[in-house]
Amino acid sequence: MDLGLQGATVAITGGTAGMGRATAECYARDGARVAVLARTRSAFDEVVASLRDAGSPDALGIVTDVSDPDSVTAAFGDLADRWGSLNVLVNTVGAGATIVGEFDALDDWKWDEAFDLITMGAVRACRAALPLLRKAEWARIVNVSAHSVQRQSPRLIAYTAGKAALTSLTKNLSQTLAKEEILVNTVSPGTFLTAQIRDYVATEIAARGLDPADPVDVATILEEMFGDALGQLGRAGLPEEIAPMITMLGSQRNTYTTGADLNVDGGSDFR
Repeated sequence: MDLGLQGATVAITGGTAGMGRATAECYARDGARVAVLARTRSAFDEVVASLRDAGSPDALGIVTDVSDPDSVTAAFGDLADRWGSLNVLVNTVGAGATIVGEFDALDDWKWDEAFDLITMGAVRACRAALPLLRKAEWARIVNVSAHSVQRQSPRLIAYTAGKAALTSLTKNLSQTLAKEEILVNTVSPGTFLTAQIRDYVATEIAARGLDPADPVDVATILEEMFGDALGQLGRAGLPEEIAPMITMLGSQRNTYTTGADLNVDGGSDFR
């Protein structure tokens, strides 16, 4: 299927790892010009080279801290100078293991971290990107939320609250921008085998002699920690399995879906 992405301009926050990188590679294979935005420069050379090899000769990396409004403004100012307009914004930035914990264990700083990265990071990116999206012939925004918004886990209360706010933001923004035909959607992943998840379960995986690269082993550990991790398929997902869903929603082929929240969770929503 031709998604109409040849020559399109795409910016992806958190684009150097996990679902963000897999999505960047998906866009690159369809011929889009891809910019990956991330806090650290160290991963850019390898990731950008991979994107160029995949089919995005103009791929680039821009150091961007979504928790810093000035950094976000500067990043999209750079894109304005380079491209003039933007077809697609994908927000994949989440928050780390420091915000994991039940309600009584989380102080204000943890709650601030969750909302600052998950919700406000997307707010800042959307706000800075909108002038560029409005200049494009067609434009899409895709925000990555979480299936835990619908299936709660006590240890993920701050993370899930931030993602729930992101989902609400997305739905509201879709209404605001509908008259301009800028389509805005959310994709909500279940349990995915990312480097961050592997690091989080590394100690327990090693203690049991399990394989940190095995989607079943990792999901089994996460099921014990948080519940509802296995889904109907009985394993964690792989980043490359969600990337096509994000890419489709954030493409010219999507002409009528907006304000939606797409679950990509291995069937856990039906348990």
